[in-house]
Amino acid sequence: MMNNAQLATASLDDIVFDGRNRTYGAYVLRHLYQRHVTRALGIALALLALLVGGQALARLIRGPEVVVPFAPTGIGNPEVKPLIIDPIVLPPPPVAAVQSKTMAVNSTKFDSIKIVHNNVITEEIPEQEALASTHVAAVTIKGGIDEGALKELESTVGPNTITGETVSDKSYISVEQMPQLPGGGGTEAIVAAIQKAARFPAQALANGVEGKVFASFVVNAQGEVTDLKIVKGLGSGLDEETLRAISKLPRFIPGRQNGRAVSVQYTVPISFRMDK
Repeated sequence: MMNNAQLATASLDDIVFDGRNRTYGAYVLRHLYQRHVTRALGIALALLALLVGGQALARLIRGPEVVVPFAPTGIGNPEVKPLIIDPIVLPPPPVAAVQSKTMAVNSTKFDSIKIVHNNVITEEIPEQEALASTHVAAVTIKGGIDEGALKELESTVGPNTITGETVSDKSYISVEQMPQLPGGGGTEAIVAAIQKAARFPAQALANGVEGKVFASFVVNAQGEVTDLKIVKGLGSGLDEETLRAISKLPRFIPGRQNGRAVSVQYTVPISFRMDK
């Protein structure tokens, strides 16, 4: 074992292998390790310096490099020119041909001469003087327009304002201003007037028939009640009594659509109840 004086001056290898066998190789390797590392580092630095110095020496010997811009010319490398594409021009849309209106012109029929029997009736052949003063055609037209009277059409400008919507003659269900009785009141007043004029028929009383009769009628543009019909009836004289009561209605104030008097159709229910 080492004493204190020997430990102060001993290396790490001497301390590790103190009292151990130093002859089998491990001690020698550890003792020479630092020398080998220093030698390897020196060799690596020498190679690096040689590589860098060799490149610098070669660049110095060659001199400065001259960079020549690349310009492709010749047959193998022709000069590339930009491709110019012509703009696409669409043809204008075809214009529809306007077909002129043909007009009937006074003309005289002139056929080729045919050989026929004496008893066969043929059309009268016009004289040459008549053909000279008329328009020759395949048929004879009378009452048309003289060819000399035809002239170019003159363009005219009509009114550019709209007077109003066209109102047809049909019957309407609903209009801007509905028909009214002279006293007004709307549909309720019309049904009340029909109910007041209706009488319970004796046949319906005898048969015990009661309920509602649905009838339709039209108030025309003159305010008259027309086209009376039963939409859904009960029979036993109730349908006929309903139509009679509707026919007793007075003249209406007619309905109006776009400022014009029009016909309006009504469908009303008329009730018939027996007193219990």
